[in-house]
Amino acid sequence: MQQVLGVILGGGQGSRLYPLTKLRAKPAVPLAGKYRLIDVPISNCLNSGISRMYVLTQFLSASLHRHIYQTYKFDTFGGGWVQILAAEQTPAQEGSDWYQGTADAVRKQLNHIRRARASEVLILSGDHLYRMDYGSFIATHRQCEADVSVAVQPVTREAAPALGILKTDKNGRIVEFAEKPKGKALDKMSSGEDPEKPFLASMGIYIFNSRVLQELLSEHSKDDFGKHILPAAIKSRRVHAHTFDGYWEDIGTVRAYYEASLSLALPDPPFDLYDPQYPIYTRPRYLPGTRTDDCHLERVMLADGCLLQDTVITDSVIGLRSIVGPGVRISRSVIMGADFYEDDARRAANQERDIPDVGIGSGSTIERAIVDKNARIGKNVVIRPHPEIIEMVEEKNYVIRDGIVIVPKNSVIPDGTVI
Repeated sequence: MQQVLGVILGGGQGSRLYPLTKLRAKPAVPLAGKYRLIDVPISNCLNSGISRMYVLTQFLSASLHRHIYQTYKFDTFGGGWVQILAAEQTPAQEGSDWYQGTADAVRKQLNHIRRARASEVLILSGDHLYRMDYGSFIATHRQCEADVSVAVQPVTREAAPALGILKTDKNGRIVEFAEKPKGKALDKMSSGEDPEKPFLASMGIYIFNSRVLQELLSEHSKDDFGKHILPAAIKSRRVHAHTFDGYWEDIGTVRAYYEASLSLALPDPPFDLYDPQYPIYTRPRYLPGTRTDDCHLERVMLADGCLLQDTVITDSVIGLRSIVGPGVRISRSVIMGADFYEDDARRAANQERDIPDVGIGSGSTIERAIVDKNARIGKNVVIRPHPEIIEMVEEKNYVIRDGIVIVPKNSVIPDGTVI
């Protein structure tokens, strides 16, 4: 695996995850109380023996840079690294410094990729939740003598129209690709192998022979791997499929993020963070254990450093340093916690300014919501879902999207507010 280079795409503006991406890059969005989305692909690489990685970023990337720098420090003699490559303007690319798509992002960093002298380049997304042994993927790629390999997953007819669908021959070579096909175009893409999941969907995970990647990006000026580069490669190169039948979720939307997060608190979660063979790594924070007093918790994922008093929490994820006051009721919600604790002096200043302390004030009720970091929820606040609101509604201190109320990072919700 020392000859394989991982390239993780940091994504665009993350508009589908707004307001969680209002102040941060998409891969920096918190996950499961203590992680960030970027920890998933990096951990998959490390667990697969891949220790050289580039992370391509451009939008609001300061917190992502800080997290990676503080988390993934390699031994001086180990030879591994996780390096940020931000969008940059070069003399040859004057006027086009922003990445225009997934392929364009890699194209603009080809000089760095060449210097890594890798035999294969593994292209990954920064907003997927899954656990994969890339070693078996790379073994399939080499055994098939493929130029390009694509990780695919069998999907239902209902899911297929929203995905890129592939068709293979009996040897697993991809012979056709259709982006979000519908009707008759979808019918002809059926593999027929599994009646319940008759279509093969691209997971947006690719292995390219390094030379082939450089050739394809030089030959074709289009910007997206799925829409442009992959269809072109199928016509001129050996492109093979690698079937993955484990849990995989694209959490690039608020609804998908919310549902995937809550699933982590289930007794038998589809994505198990407790697998000792394939841990998910993150930054050590040296926080004390969570302290509870007269609380009732059911199906709750509870991170370190929380203080909970006389509260009822069900089917929720509670993040680092969450402060929850007495009489609070939380159900089916994602509470991201805080970046800091407030001392007595800070709390006295809050009182003078007539703003709530960081955390959730006493007597509040939160149902089916996402509360981002450092939010100040006052006393006797009521936040409930609005399933009738599908389009995004943005107010001063909260956003409703897909019926879910999201309280953005650093927001203040005064005492007695009803949302």
